[in-house]
Amino acid sequence: MKTALLQGHPRPLVFAHRGASAYAPENTLASFKLARDLGAPGIELDIHRCASGELVVFHDDTTERLCPGTNHSIIDTPWSVLKTLDIGSWKGSQFSHERPILLAELFEEFGTTLYYDIEIKARTTEDRGAEQVLAELLTAMNIPPENATISSFNPIALKRFKGFAPHYATAVIYCKSKELPWYLRSGAGRYIAGCDYLKPEHVNVSLVTQFFDTVRGYPVVPWTVDDPERAQSLIAQGCAGVITNKPDIILQALKA
Repeated sequence: MKTALLQGHPRPLVFAHRGASAYAPENTLASFKLARDLGAPGIELDIHRCASGELVVFHDDTTERLCPGTNHSIIDTPWSVLKTLDIGSWKGSQFSHERPILLAELFEEFGTTLYYDIEIKARTTEDRGAEQVLAELLTAMNIPPENATISSFNPIALKRFKGFAPHYATAVIYCKSKELPWYLRSGAGRYIAGCDYLKPEHVNVSLVTQFFDTVRGYPVVPWTVDDPERAQSLIAQGCAGVITNKPDIILQALKA
């Protein structure tokens, strides 16, 4: 039996992708606060477990793109180094004070005022402890299953997390990228992960695929949807929600 997805929250679900990342540097407090201020009910974010054991909110494997002139591997670098990096200036000098944050800090800031889609970044099947630490942190910070879902491109990571916290909904993420093994490009990771809903790239969703996924009992939440008409179409087809860089525009379109 599948675990309910964010039970009690109105549909459609709307997640601000790495915060309001069209307007502020991704995965920073500035981006998440702006998403909240724009009315987003939920936020999507990415986590790695760094070398000193903390869960860091960061998308890429390294710091090179967001902190030009550096090339720290997130999983091989301690928090004492990562927390000093400027990951806002690339978006504009007004964001030069923005630094990486811990997942614990994000929970401290927002608590249960938002709902979360927490993406576990994991390139391999190696167990680095991120899933257990995440399960323990959700409990310690009083973030209930009604306010958090867990997703990943890596179905093994999801299966591992479910072993620690089966009452949280999980989703396998997929797209046609050649970075993914061929057998994961159409969502087959659902059978490995034992997940509860699906997160395809929005171009992978058609009326036919949406129909069959719904019949099989999988709510669908596509990414990354910034076009208002596409968002309206996806919700009309029966998707449970969308993930967007522009929550203000998409929220307005869905209200219409």
